This record gives sequence, C-alpha cells and structure tokens, in this order.
Amino acid sequence: MGRIGAALAAAAQRIEVLLAGERGRLAPWLAVAMGAGILGYFALREEPPLWAAAPGPLLVVVAWLVATRAPHAGWLVGLFGAAGLGFGAALLHAATAPPAAAPPLRAVMLSGIVQDVDLLPEGQRVTLAGVRFGPEEPVQPRSIRVRLRPNDPARPAPGDRVSLRALVRAPSAPAYPGAWDFQRAAFFAGQGGAGFAIGPTQVTPGAGDAPPLSGLRAALEARVTAAVPGAAGAVAAALLTGGQSAIPRPDMAAMRDSGLAHLLSVSGLHIAIVMGVTFWVVRFLIACWRGLALRMDGKVWAGVAALGAGGFYMLLTGSQVPMQRSFAMAALVTLALLSGRHAITLRGLALAAAAVMLIAPDALMGPSFQMSFAAVLALVAGWEALRAPVQRLRGDGAWWRRAAIFAVGLVMTSVLAGLATAPFGLAHFGRLQWYGVAANAVAVPLTSVLVMPAGMLAALLMPLGLDGPALAVMGWGCAAVLAVAREVASWPGAATGARPIPPWGLMCFAFGMLWLCLWRLRWRWLGVPVMVLGLASQALHRPPDLIVSGDARLIGFAAEGAVWVQRQAGASALVRDSWLRAHGTAEARPLPANGEAAGGAIACRAGACILRAEPDGAAAILLRGAPPEEACGRAAVVVSAEPVRGRCAGSAVVDRFAVWRHGPHAVWLGRDGARVVSDRAWRGARPWVPPPPTPRGREELPAAPVE
Repeated sequence: MGRIGAALAAAAQRIEVLLAGERGRLAPWLAVAMGAGILGYFALREEPPLWAAAPGPLLVVVAWLVATRAPHAGWLVGLFGAAGLGFGAALLHAATAPPAAAPPLRAVMLSGIVQDVDLLPEGQRVTLAGVRFGPEEPVQPRSIRVRLRPNDPARPAPGDRVSLRALVRAPSAPAYPGAWDFQRAAFFAGQGGAGFAIGPTQVTPGAGDAPPLSGLRAALEARVTAAVPGAAGAVAAALLTGGQSAIPRPDMAAMRDSGLAHLLSVSGLHIAIVMGVTFWVVRFLIACWRGLALRMDGKVWAGVAALGAGGFYMLLTGSQVPMQRSFAMAALVTLALLSGRHAITLRGLALAAAAVMLIAPDALMGPSFQMSFAAVLALVAGWEALRAPVQRLRGDGAWWRRAAIFAVGLVMTSVLAGLATAPFGLAHFGRLQWYGVAANAVAVPLTSVLVMPAGMLAALLMPLGLDGPALAVMGWGCAAVLAVAREVASWPGAATGARPIPPWGLMCFAFGMLWLCLWRLRWRWLGVPVMVLGLASQALHRPPDLIVSGDARLIGFAAEGAVWVQRQAGASALVRDSWLRAHGTAEARPLPANGEAAGGAIACRAGACILRAEPDGAAAILLRGAPPEEACGRAAVVVSAEPVRGRCAGSAVVDRFAVWRHGPHAVWLGRDGARVVSDRAWRGARPWVPPPPTPRGREELPAAPVE
C-alpha cells in the first residue's frame, strides 16, 4: 500500500508539473469537455430525465470555488462541470423542442405563412410556419417545406399566406442503422416534414410575419439571379444570401469534386472579407474628413462598423452554424485588435465553439460544425508553429519576400485546412478531393479580391438601382470560379470514393488532433498515434453485409467490392447512394435472376437467392417468390420484400412488416451466425424517433428478432 501511495503521489506531482507548463492552454479543454457531454447525450438509447441537466451548473460553481485555492484541481472539476453543462444543454433543447408529429398520408389542402423562399434550378421551394392540413385542422407547431410546381406562376414572398394542395411526408429515417439521422436533424431544426405541390398556389400577400431579413434575402436572391443568369448568378446569390438551392446539380458536383464547395458555404472567408473591407473603407473615409478624424478614433469606429456589417451579413445568410462560428471568431478578433491584444487565439476559438454548442448542441453532430472548427483549429495551431519561420522569411521586408510569404501562406492555408477537414469529409461523405490545393490557389484570391467586394458594392448600390455594373463584375468572377471548378473536377482522379471512417474512428482522430493542437509541451505528440488509429479505423470497421431499406423496395448485399441490389419500383436512389458510400464503392449491380455471382457468394435460382459473406459461414436467404417454409431453418436470416406470415423457426426474419415497424435493417453474416440490427434498436427511444406503428385490425403479425 505504501508503494502504491508513493506512486500515486509521484504521478500527481508529475501531472501538476505538466499542467503548470501548459499555462494558458487549459481553458480550451473546457469546450472539449462540453462537446463530450453533448456526444454522451446523443449516444444514449433512452431519453434521460430532466433532472439530469442539474449537475452540470452545480459542478461549474464548485469548480469556480475550488479554483480560487487550487487552480489545477478547479480545472479538473471544471472539466466534469463543462461536460455536464453540455449534456444538460442538449437535454433541455430536446425537451423544449416542439413534439414531432407525422403529417397525413394522403394529399391535403395545406396553408401556412411563408418564412423563406428558396430558388431551385426549376421552380421554387417555400418554408411555411403556422401550417394547417385543412381548414378545420389545428396549427402545426413545426415548419413544413414544400416544393412548388415548376410551371407555377405564383411568386410568394416571406410573410405571405399560401394555400395549395400538396403531398407531405415526415423526415426520412436513416438509410441504414448508423447512417446520418435526418429525423434528428429535422427535430432540432423545428421541421415537421417536406413535400411537393400537386396543384396551383394561391397567395394572400402580407398575411403574417416572417423572420427578420427573410424578405430582403429573397429579394436579393431574385435580383442577383435575374441580373446574372445561369450558374454564375446562382453562385453569386449563394455568396450573398447563403442559399445554394438554385445552383445546377452538375456545377454543384464540380465545386464539390474540385474542393471548392466551402466557397459556397458562407463562413470564415466571406465574413472576413465583409468585415475587413468595411473596416478599411470606414477608416479611410474617417481619415479623409479632417474634422471628423481629429474628434474620433477612426480605428474604434471602423471596428464598430465592421462588427455591424458582420452581424448583418450573418442574419442575412440565415445564421447558419459556420456563420455563427465565424462571426463569433471575427468579433473576438476585432475586439482584441481594438484592445491591443492577440487577435487569434485558441482560447477565442474555444469560446466561439462553446457559444455555438450552447445555442445549438445538435450542431456538434453535423459535418458543418466539425469541419469548420477543425479547419480553424489547424490554422491557428499551424500559425503558432510556423510563426518563427515566417518571421525569418520576412527578413528585411523586400517585395519578393512579401510575395513569397503571400504564396507560402496561401498554400499552407489550403494544405492545413484540407488535411484537417479531409477525415471529417470522408466520414460524412465518403469522398476525397485530391486537387483542392490547386483549385483553391486560384479560386480563393479571385473570390477575395474580385467577387465578394463587387458583391458588397452591388448590395450597397441596389436601393439606388445602380447595382448593374457591380453585379456584372461579380458574375464574371463567379463564372471564372466555376470554370476553375469544372477544369479541376475533370482531371483524372480528382475525387474518389472511399470507405467512410466510422464514428469511433472519427472520435479518435478528433481527440488526437485536439491533443496535438491544444497542448504546447512535447507530450502533445502523443496525439499523433491516436490520429493514425482514427485514420486506420476504416480497415478495422466492417460495414453491414446485407441491408434492407425501410420500405423493403431496396435490398443490398455487399460482395467482391460491389453492392448487389434487388430494386423494386419506387425505390429511393438516395438510400442506394448512401449504401454505396458506406461500402466505398460507386458500383451497384443487380442481383442475378439465376446463377452465381461475386465468386460464389451469391447463388440465385427462380425463387430465392442464397447469400454468404464467408464461404463456410452463415447464410441469408432472399425470398423471390419461394414459400417461406422452404427457407426457415436452412439459413440464419430469411429476407423478403413481402410479409412473411406465421413463425419461421430457426431463422431471423427481415420482411416487409419488420422494416415497417422497426425501420431499415442491417445484417452481418459471420462464421458462426448472423447479427441483425434494426434502426429502432440502434437509435432507441428518443424524442425524434417515431413510435412503432400499429397494424390495422386485430391480427398482430410477428416482428423480426433484432438486437
């Protein structure tokens, strides 16, 4: 016992010394702990009671009291308090969100107040609040998005009331257990469903209220797309208003495959340009007016104007998560510059992350938050590491040295941001862009110097009707950016698919990156092997062998590097593409009608297919007309696109009724048996997961045994 006590005392002393050497680096870890608490909430399978939100604030108070006497001990307690605070914030956001309700299954006469209007390549899409599914029906607490008919002459604006006949569906379930949860995202966004109009739209102007600046956003988008036709106008509108829905699909794919999609998601680069241009223009104007320059500090007032312009731009573009982060960081940078402090710090980044997580805890689960903060973290830490070499390169300040610093900075910014965000993009989208540095080297300066300044000038001149020349210049710049995207996307292997990083692997990479970037001493290099483990998790993770969609119209089996599918009419292409991304392949092959395929892993005859992931392993039988009695007991799993009535002794059953009640199913076929997991078992009983449907009539059909 004495030796154990001495060892513990020595370890505690060593930790104390390490923490003392990391002075100034402890605070950012409180934001990391807050994120861990949010992840803990979303990892649960059952909703916790409301009192579970209370320990977080209490621990924060205790940590503050302890820190007055023992700072490091207070910091350790603060980590638990911050985690509890994140957990409680997510719990309270879920508890106060309007309950989810399924819209009618049939077409209805729908009415509501327009909150936002999105231009599409063909037609419009409106977001409605105060929705009624009929004149006598109650008002729905959630918003509904409806795509109008392409030939509809109606042009509703925010604040108008619209009435139309539409077919509305609830948010989709995940494509397979563990895939992106559309229902969770819609639940926290206040959305109750989406649909499309099947009749003309009747508009009552000015019948209700709309969010601030939504009318200006819609008018600005319509003005820009009218003045700059084609894809260039859609990109210009996206840069000014944040709406990307009008960009044609091929051009959006080119921007994505060339690594330029971040230019369309208004965030740090755009708000930096807006606030930077505003700061220098206002300061220049004050300096030009001698009497005003002698009576007021031009730097302070220019900073205030920049903050106002940045806040206005954030509201105009819809206050999305990247903009919230960017504005919070930009505000901290501006205040730091005005007070004479360091402008960009890890502590400021952590404060911005904590603010976003408290406002929208669910944002932590999405790619926007993860990629945005990962890029800025890498840039801030990279600047700290490269500051001394850059100072040496600057030397005597000759013009060629300044040009070299600009070129090196541009390349390093693209490289650091690309390396930091690539694993997150791979985890969420299953794609890698290999030529992003080359595309960004041309497109980013073009956007910064030409496109955004011209867009700002056009927005200022628009009330006077003098915006035409500025919009023309902006359109030329956007056309050039699109040309760069199309050219780079056409290069061989510009974007390749790969198996996504599993969630646990992404957590390993993120924690290793945080450990490497947030600490200062040599022990930070311990984060590198953790990052490597996260990147290698693809090889350690096995995606499902067999997947059945939520309507059983699509059944897929992975073998020989391809996904073999049985597809019925009406099957979702989105679900199929999600399956392909999960297996890192772009190939979907139809299951053969007869014969073998995939090296014998698939053997089909007229009434059924036998599927095996391993030559001597457990088998699944996919029924294609054969009676279930011929399959029960002969395979570990019996799969059918139609209901299987009665009991199926000796086999798990995944049929039309099973997916109707429990959602999509995933099956892993091993040597000793099969593991069957339903989406309901994966997500559990959470507020955003619909309850199990009840069969009509008295007959209770059997459900598939699931984990």
